[in-house]
Amino acid sequence: MADACCGTDTSTRTPSAAESAAAPAAVRQVREFQAAAAAGVLLLSALFLPGPWDTALELAALVVGAATFVPGTLRGLVRGVLGVGLLMTIAAVGAVVSGEYGEAATLAFLFSVAEGLEGYAVARTQHGLRALLDLVPATAVMRRHGVTTEVPPSDLRVGDTLLVKPGERIATDGVVSSGRSALDTSVVTGESVPVEVGPGAEVFAGCVNGAGALEITVTATAEDNSLARLVHIVHEAQDRKGSSQRLAEGFARPLVPGVLVLAALVAGLGSLFGDPGVWIGRSLVVLVAAAPCAFALSVPVAVVAAIGAASKAGILVKGGAAVEALGKVKVVALDKTGTLTRNEPVVIDVVTTHDTDRSHVLDVAAALEARSEHPLAAAVLTAAGDRALTPGTDVAAVPGNGLTGMVDGRNARLGKPGFVDPGALTPDVQRLQDEGATVVLVERDGKLLGAVAVRDEIRPEAAEAVKALRAQGVKVVMLTGDNARTAAAIGAAAGIDDVRAELLPQDKARIVTELQALGPVAMVGDGINDAPALATADAGIAMGAMGSDVAIEAADTALMGEDLRRLPDAFAHARAAHRVFTQNLLLSGGILLALVPLAGTGVLGLAAVVAGHELAEVLVIGNGIRAGRRKNLPAHAPLRAAVARHAAATTVPVAPAALPLRLLPPGRDLIPIGAAPGNAGGCCSDSCGCED
Repeated sequence: MADACCGTDTSTRTPSAAESAAAPAAVRQVREFQAAAAAGVLLLSALFLPGPWDTALELAALVVGAATFVPGTLRGLVRGVLGVGLLMTIAAVGAVVSGEYGEAATLAFLFSVAEGLEGYAVARTQHGLRALLDLVPATAVMRRHGVTTEVPPSDLRVGDTLLVKPGERIATDGVVSSGRSALDTSVVTGESVPVEVGPGAEVFAGCVNGAGALEITVTATAEDNSLARLVHIVHEAQDRKGSSQRLAEGFARPLVPGVLVLAALVAGLGSLFGDPGVWIGRSLVVLVAAAPCAFALSVPVAVVAAIGAASKAGILVKGGAAVEALGKVKVVALDKTGTLTRNEPVVIDVVTTHDTDRSHVLDVAAALEARSEHPLAAAVLTAAGDRALTPGTDVAAVPGNGLTGMVDGRNARLGKPGFVDPGALTPDVQRLQDEGATVVLVERDGKLLGAVAVRDEIRPEAAEAVKALRAQGVKVVMLTGDNARTAAAIGAAAGIDDVRAELLPQDKARIVTELQALGPVAMVGDGINDAPALATADAGIAMGAMGSDVAIEAADTALMGEDLRRLPDAFAHARAAHRVFTQNLLLSGGILLALVPLAGTGVLGLAAVVAGHELAEVLVIGNGIRAGRRKNLPAHAPLRAAVARHAAATTVPVAPAALPLRLLPPGRDLIPIGAAPGNAGGCCSDSCGCED
């Protein structure tokens, strides 16, 4: 680590699995610490032995301690790398030539201790992230070509059927083909509430299966599953340096040759005007005092710690630059669909004419929507329930208006107000539209039956997250392509005053640019439709990005789960990490400026400077590790929506006719089991029949 600490080595490469497995589990297993302990025992023994024995033990201590950094220094020198190890080697050789064997041995002892601390801290931080891969089970039961066998996860291929028993971990990503269960996804999303899954649900490597047995069709190999991608992306992110890290490295790299020149000047000029022996000795002390290892380590250790802690909480931060950008945010622009809302529309109300019951309205609507792939159709079918429905015949889309067809041999229509006359239901339609719902009217044989209101419901934690952002002094703005009435209703429910609606993707990017006049802006979106705005913002954040390569690539930061409360957590964590960056830069720079003149004037000797220099390195590493604290990444209480999902999955289904007439009051949350995700909240296809 002696050369790597100054940014001149390639130590930032992603370690192999073997290297990760070999990361030390305890301090006593670190080679540098073992050498330092042996050198310390030899040095201590030399104090109690007379004559030549003490010199022999001091030289032995020097050899043992120097073995931790001299070989690497010489290899680096051959490649043209000038690291801190070179300064220490020169200082040790100079001390030996001057007959100061004890000083040289003390330098080797203390430097090997510092090397051990540095290596251990960095290895443990990286190993904590790579240990995610250990969450994949050692074996998996799979069925291929009708034959069931137990194989290592590395043998799984796309298309295989993975058999997962209750309580087992899932070996790789896939789609549930058979069975229902609840999964603990906390390892990849940071969310503590189990997620109900059934046929068609996407599942990820490392998740723990609940009480049900599952058959899963494999969609990714072990080398390319979600956990492997997460680890790879985070290790790549460590190479994305922020301004603080670039500042530290910008000073550290030229300092090593600069220190050599400074030491030569001290020795040369001092020898001209004084005792050469004294000034050569002081030049050796200056070599040690000016070594920039602590300065170069001040930010990278903190970045690694901060990124690792965030990733374990379901927040993927792509490098030091992203950490710094998050820590400076003053304005947050939130997309509506899929960010503030779930992107899962549900039926919130059914209103009828005086001689029609609600179940009949839903039956006719569901018959027309039976073969539609649109998410609004999924909401209607879910509300209609499990009753046997005869799909409509001759169903045709009327672009921009709705659907027509035959239901039980009779003409039927479904569509937006205007395509179907709302008649006496006009006040109800107006009320529902003001509440942010998309309303479709249902007609049969020319007679109006009723209206179905569908809305993409706001996330239950959205208002809490917005309140937390405001408490941090962050201005919150909502950007959406949806119509103004829907946007206003969602904004009011979330507690957002500044709502911008009916925007195209390029409009969002333009508004983000305008908002930057108020300070650094973070854009939060789905990472696909919002890509221009994400790229324009100072900090782009993808919401619910687990399993989405596009979302992860489009943003600087990704919230792997669906809990919006992780957004203010990410900002608070980044601010704390940025404070650590600043503290480390000031601490290491201040100690460097203090030690050099004290060494050059002879106030401090070699042993004292070595101790001070290595103490500074230990302080910087220790403070940097503080950036990995989980203080600002708490475990949140379960979301009401998640509890509702779990309750609905374990409750005997009730026929819609037995339900209360008002399926869902406005503003209340409900997630339909089996509803297909899609492009909701008014962003409709021509055939859905909504007004926008």
